Amino acid sequence: MAETAYIPRLRQQYDKSIRTQLTEKFGYDNPMQVPALTKIVINMGIGEAVNDRKKVELAASDLALIAGQKPIVTYSRKAIATYKLREGQAIGCKVTLRKVKMYEFVDRLVNIALPRVRDFRGLNPKSFDGRGNYSLGLREHIVFPEIDYDKSGESWGMDITVCTTAPDDEQARALLTAFNFPFRQ
Repeated sequence: MAETAYIPRLRQQYDKSIRTQLTEKFGYDNPMQVPALTKIVINMGIGEAVNDRKKVELAASDLALIAGQKPIVTYSRKAIATYKLREGQAIGCKVTLRKVKMYEFVDRLVNIALPRVRDFRGLNPKSFDGRGNYSLGLREHIVFPEIDYDKSGESWGMDITVCTTAPDDEQARALLTAFNFPFRQ
């Protein structure tokens, strides 16, 4: 008996409709030219970690709940006296998502987390880097349903970078719009 592999809902949507939409819009000759998501990097910088080392561990555990995989703790590269920062001190955490976990995260981000952001007016359509990658920031990580604010007690911001195979911003914007990213007009 062969086991069927789990395919996320957004991946199925990409294979069935988004690929053909983009091919019609941009006129690709080869199916490998169609832009796709490659990875998502989530980064949390914890400024209060200078005074309290436990904050990074708490942030890492929350990020693990959000991402579904264990994050890497990031350390400072050099000492900065004005910020009371020493070299090699834990200052944040990050995680890189690919394949199934990446599609699941995008689904939760677009459909659950972003609508829960206070005073949300849409994502900035200018936050592309010129090579087809998109970055956005969230002020509070508690917009994700996995985080129980009563247990967490803290609220940290996070940077989310969506990496695509698109060669330019126009094609990447078309791809992310097809994935229902709510860009403001």
